[in-house]
Amino acid sequence: MNRANSIIPEPIARQPWPMLIPLFLLVLFGAAVLYSAAGGSMQPFASSHLFRFGVFLLMAAVITSFPRELVRFLTYPAYVIVLLLLVAVEIMGTLGGGSQRWIDLGFMVLQPSELMKPVIVVVLAHFYSSLPVGLITSWRALLVPAGLILAPMALVLMQPDLGTSLAIAFGGAVVMLLAGLPMRWFIGGGIAAVVAAPLAFFFALEEYQQRRVMTLFDPESDPLGAGYHIAQSKIAIGSGGIVGKGFNNGSQSHLQYLPEPHTDFVFATMAEEWGLIGGIFVIGIFAIILRWGTRVALASRDRFSSLLAAGMVATIFFYIAVNLMMVMGMAPVVGIPLPFMSHGGSSMMTNMICIGALMMVNRWNRNAPRGGLTS
Repeated sequence: MNRANSIIPEPIARQPWPMLIPLFLLVLFGAAVLYSAAGGSMQPFASSHLFRFGVFLLMAAVITSFPRELVRFLTYPAYVIVLLLLVAVEIMGTLGGGSQRWIDLGFMVLQPSELMKPVIVVVLAHFYSSLPVGLITSWRALLVPAGLILAPMALVLMQPDLGTSLAIAFGGAVVMLLAGLPMRWFIGGGIAAVVAAPLAFFFALEEYQQRRVMTLFDPESDPLGAGYHIAQSKIAIGSGGIVGKGFNNGSQSHLQYLPEPHTDFVFATMAEEWGLIGGIFVIGIFAIILRWGTRVALASRDRFSSLLAAGMVATIFFYIAVNLMMVMGMAPVVGIPLPFMSHGGSSMMTNMICIGALMMVNRWNRNAPRGGLTS
């Protein structure tokens, strides 16, 4: 081992390769699926997918180098800036697909709601690490974070974007839970959510969102309308069988029966061609990445680092779980892409920010003095 370390440069040897190698394999596999989704061409999906990953990998490397003090100093300013960007979306946002979610900056089209997913995790981790332990059961520990979460959620729901608003809520709730808030508050919140769900369904959701929810329970009732996405996705996954139809031989995507085969339903595109074996490979890679992130959170020696890492793991997990449930007909179609496989710059950016943050905390852990958990 020492001989290997003498051959491999130290900056390379210290990288978290048990996570990075599986991640590289997943991105390359995703590029192969996108190549097939384009009918056997690197354009327009696979090439931009690899390019974006390369750019955001460099961004993650920069994030990895951030010191703890700088992150804490920038936390609240970053939250305010992203919140102002969400307000700007309402004023001057770009329309697309019936939603107003983007800001055209000229050199790129930015979706600020994606940035809020990791930012809400960092800001709550900072808040709870700064809160005296004796106040963790006080109303201050609940009301301030609730306000920090609800403000961006309300702005995102106005776009409208139910999936992203739920992702923001999930990441924030996980940090609150792990910070040690009384369980009775979460139970009470769950009961309140169940009671409020019918009101939210009829008065808060758009008509197309209501149809998506109802279609979840009976997709065959409208197979050519609201149930079309789920029905075609299940056909694609089921037709793949154990070993699939073979690379670049998927009929559902090639004949354009499967909607969004390169974004939201990329897993269905993959499963048709690679079958159950491909599905196990993808889920196995995700399990390796999430397990590594969880170990980083557990190894953290201070409260801020542990909450930050756990929240980033929860954010990636939300993407994976909701997308897989969605394409299998177990959740409404809410427009959540599959991390590191779906084509799309915003989701790649968010998930690579999470990866960069986890690598950053891993570096903090490696350099931290051994001792008890601190704030």
